[in-house]
Amino acid sequence: MRKRLRYYDLEASGIVNNRVTLNNWIKKQGFPTGQLTGPNSRTWGEAEVEAWLKCRPSAMKSTPRSPGRKRKTSHAGIEA
Repeated sequence: MRKRLRYYDLEASGIVNNRVTLNNWIKKQGFPTGQLTGPNSRTWGEAEVEAWLKCRPSAMKSTPRSPGRKRKTSHAGIEA
């Protein structure tokens, strides 16, 4: 029998670092919504979390960085 995972179990196993990220994953990335088990408690089935982790890409996509402004070169030591 698979167990039910609470938020603290997800955090302790390194799946998620904070509740904001978890809520974003639920809304935007298909993380299971879980089940309310009390007025302020939500749990997730271990199998549904494992299935989501298996479907998730293993590497994050890198975002290209803009070149930004060029640094000014220092002219220290040069006297006019």
